[in-house]
Amino acid sequence: MPVTQPDVSVIIGAYEAMPYLVECLASVEAQTIDPARMEVIAVDDGSTDGTGECLEEFAARAPMPVTVIRQENSGGPSGPRNVGLAKAAGRYVFFLDADDRLGPEALERMVAMADRNGTDVVLGRVEGINRTPPKSMWGKTLERTDVFSSNIKFTLSAQKLFRRELLTRHDMRFDESLWTGEDALFTMEAYLRANGVSVLADYTCYYLVGREDGKHVTKTGGYTLRFDSARALMKLIADMVPPGERRDTLMVRPFLITLLPQFGPRFLKDDEETRRHKFELAKPLMDAHWTEGVARRLKVEERLRLHMVAEQRPDLLVGMLEFLKSKKQVPAVLENKGRRVYLVYPYFRDRGAGLPDSLYLAEPREARAFHGYREPTPTASLLRRALRKARRMLRR
Repeated sequence: MPVTQPDVSVIIGAYEAMPYLVECLASVEAQTIDPARMEVIAVDDGSTDGTGECLEEFAARAPMPVTVIRQENSGGPSGPRNVGLAKAAGRYVFFLDADDRLGPEALERMVAMADRNGTDVVLGRVEGINRTPPKSMWGKTLERTDVFSSNIKFTLSAQKLFRRELLTRHDMRFDESLWTGEDALFTMEAYLRANGVSVLADYTCYYLVGREDGKHVTKTGGYTLRFDSARALMKLIADMVPPGERRDTLMVRPFLITLLPQFGPRFLKDDEETRRHKFELAKPLMDAHWTEGVARRLKVEERLRLHMVAEQRPDLLVGMLEFLKSKKQVPAVLENKGRRVYLVYPYFRDRGAGLPDSLYLAEPREARAFHGYREPTPTASLLRRALRKARRMLRR
């Protein structure tokens, strides 16, 4: 009989994954898609806890073809994923982490959505078990969208369905030189190159499991790795998207998710040498990619902190962080001229600090969260217009 190409290759990179791997594999076996339409490629990355043996036992009894590859430890998730991708034969690939699991209908639904819409990437709804996944992109199912007109830029993990032809055509692989954020780089490139992206929000396709032993790659490694990740993602965006609104929209992601946390509460606990080093690492990134367009897309306190980093003012940043730590209420000030709303964080109109008022300017939606905000009152001209309209109605 001729060999039929599988619809989807499930690639599992596994390292010291027991006992979580047992439920992961059970979720693969429970898929409603016909086993003949899928294959599993599992790469044991030098485990010593029985992970490799568990994978081989699964391969011996699973109803779908399973390839198990055992190799020396590579040091991160990129190597195993690349090995699996090189062996994949499916029209689509799905990267499944060995401590997570799939919803029963996940593969069937995602493949059907990609086929129906001709899209190259499908995001299936993610729920957390002892972990908190991104949520802003699951508001509704989108048959076809893109990275500029949706919130998908805030989920750059690799656990998505990718059309393999897209990855092959652009020779896409995970960057093995990165120890964290390698999936963000891969997924953002796929979004940008894709002929459309689909979001399946009405069915939980993926369960992100929090390990009790805390052994998650994203939780390990020093702070310098975060700067490496931010640098790589910013460079990718700058290389692929011309300057302007669309680039600024995407740059929000590395600034907000990867860079800003390095200048959050943990900065107050850092010693002086670490603080100096963080500012030193951030400077070329701020110089190259921090723009007014990125700044205005952030909340006021986020914008202020990053501006202080851009201006190399650790003294101001410490004051700002101390203020935020104290949980003082931040009043909103309504400026009558122009009806502008400012949030009065530290150094507002402080001549010594020299921070422009525009950094404190808030959208009404953000200002409403703070005590003291009043909705702008109508101008005199609007009131006169309303009175004239009321008088005309009374005469009728």
